[in-house]
Amino acid sequence: MKNVCLLFEIHQPFRLKKYRFYEIGADHYYYDDFANEEILKRNAYQSYIPAGKMLLEMIHATNHQFKVALSISGVAMEQFEMFCPEFLDIVRELVATGCCELTAETYSHSLSSLIDPEDFVIQVEQHKKIIFETFNYTSKTFVNTGFIYNDEIGSEVASMGFKGVITEGTKHVLGWRSPNFMYNTTAKQDVGLMFRNTRLSEDICQNFQGGLDANTFMSWIAQGPEQEQLYLIAMNFDVIGGIHPASTGIFEFFKALPKFANQYDIRFITPIEAFENIPSVATATVGHAISWDGYDKDVSAWMGNDLQHEAIRAIYSISERLHLSSNEVLRQDFAYLLSADHFKFMSTKQGSYVPFSPYDSSFDAFTNYMNVVSDMEIRLNQEFPATVETEELSAQLKLIENQGKEIEKLQAKIAKLEAAAKPAKKAAEKKPAAKKAPANKAAKTE
Repeated sequence: MKNVCLLFEIHQPFRLKKYRFYEIGADHYYYDDFANEEILKRNAYQSYIPAGKMLLEMIHATNHQFKVALSISGVAMEQFEMFCPEFLDIVRELVATGCCELTAETYSHSLSSLIDPEDFVIQVEQHKKIIFETFNYTSKTFVNTGFIYNDEIGSEVASMGFKGVITEGTKHVLGWRSPNFMYNTTAKQDVGLMFRNTRLSEDICQNFQGGLDANTFMSWIAQGPEQEQLYLIAMNFDVIGGIHPASTGIFEFFKALPKFANQYDIRFITPIEAFENIPSVATATVGHAISWDGYDKDVSAWMGNDLQHEAIRAIYSISERLHLSSNEVLRQDFAYLLSADHFKFMSTKQGSYVPFSPYDSSFDAFTNYMNVVSDMEIRLNQEFPATVETEELSAQLKLIENQGKEIEKLQAKIAKLEAAAKPAKKAAEKKPAAKKAPANKAAKTE
């Protein structure tokens, strides 16, 4: 039997307002609240909410035979909480069916896996935490930003205890091999590696309005080689209702998939079911970072020019000191600035035009971003002077922390002694005082 994993990515960055040079040091609020709310709500009401309700209907209509996976970034979840909490309620309903898997990723939808392994681990743990707190769900599968992956990332993910990783089925990695098998990472043989079927996924993303129908789509899978039993179809969630509006018939296309899957003896499974039940056929080696972006399927959309390299260097140069900060607002700003979208807006791969960018040019995106980072550095220097080495600062904070623990121990010891002394003190207070002999008694005897 052939198996289909259907995965949808959901992410929205916190877009920055126009932040000018003269505002550095004077204005510490960086976000375009109007644009963030307007874009999120537009996507939610055109795509996320109706598509989420559709998935619920499909699960119930198929008696829970239809299954799906969602990957929702932490910064997107924050915006849903602020602007559209009803979508999170729909996700809770999906999770409650037992037919919807929530995968883990980086909280900020960042590039930390390629730049700062320590921050990468921190962000993945933050994402797992918000998923658990919001949906009471523990993620066991990992999907990186833009499906970015290489062997080093696979090793990091394996060390964090995930059952498997999902990435792009690029030709220059797979070669003659098919993406429609389960593979494993080079780090651990029991950590699965699943590749997206690029052609089938992009037939929906890019070519749907060309007349694709559900019967044809499922027949392509059914007609594949018998031994190829795992098909990962993945895309952004706003493909449904956003990129392809409802008028194109995109909702009817997805609703019809389970019907034709049943006719062709194809079943839907979640990624974790695939990782736990489908054995690996081989170890897949990925030496250079790959992604699902563009024609090249590499990371050049985020890290392909000098502007991007400088911006990445600037923000990650303060990460060590920032993780030591107790300023929650500053830490939050740092998380928002790590979103990969900010660097993609600086891309020059398509000339000066970047799809969905709020800026007139890549250089405008770079200038605005660097102004914000400069202000963040000022705020951070007020707490931790740049002249103090990070190691020295960390040692000082550790000393203060240890001193605080010693004080807490002494306070606890004093409280314990005071508690033990209370019964004796009360007993002494209740005991009657000894009678004194009259002062003139001796005189009377004489």
